[in-house]
Amino acid sequence: MMRICREFPAMTFQSRLFFGVLLLALLPLAQAEEPRQLTWANLVPASAVTENPFLELSRDQLTWISDVAAVRDRQARGDTTVTPAEIQTARNLSEKLEQAGVDVDGLLAQRAVIARRGQEVDQTLDGKLVRIPGYLLPLEFSGRKVSEFLLVPWVGACIHTPPPPPNQIVHVTPDQPVEMAGMFAPVWVTGTLETGAVKKTLSMIDGTADIDIGYTLRASAVTDYKQ
Repeated sequence: MMRICREFPAMTFQSRLFFGVLLLALLPLAQAEEPRQLTWANLVPASAVTENPFLELSRDQLTWISDVAAVRDRQARGDTTVTPAEIQTARNLSEKLEQAGVDVDGLLAQRAVIARRGQEVDQTLDGKLVRIPGYLLPLEFSGRKVSEFLLVPWVGACIHTPPPPPNQIVHVTPDQPVEMAGMFAPVWVTGTLETGAVKKTLSMIDGTADIDIGYTLRASAVTDYKQ
């Protein structure tokens, strides 16, 4: 019977070498590390997790107690520029907070302890490939292209309210400038996370503010937030 199929010739040494090199080249792709998906709670080390009474306050109450603290701190430093109007406003806000059941003096006394805990970062995340969602607050940009930004956990952070603690702010530098959809656009950020305190100056309409940051991230990808 006539054979109607033809056998393929034996693979030559050159062919085996070519396919071997090709497999070696593809191997790193198959073994590429998958980023660990984080939440903002993951950025707080277990040693710093404790009851935080400030988390029970509303956004308005956080703003009020921050205003009260600012006036009291200036008075404690002997700042002679504090006006009677500012002092009266602080008193009014304190009364409003007390009427809502907020222990103003007690909360302000705990600020130092809570602030120290807010400085702590999770060292086990250093050098890890991660993916985390947040809101984009631009630091450096040209037109709509952002080359440096802060990733923060809520809209208005660092602008309309006191900044989050350093372990709740990530300084991001993308490999390539990204198109900004708008101030505080929700995004996913993927890249290598590093721990270590840094300070960045944020320019605002009414001046500038120095922001303490606990994490930095070199982003290989910044994409629109989608669940």
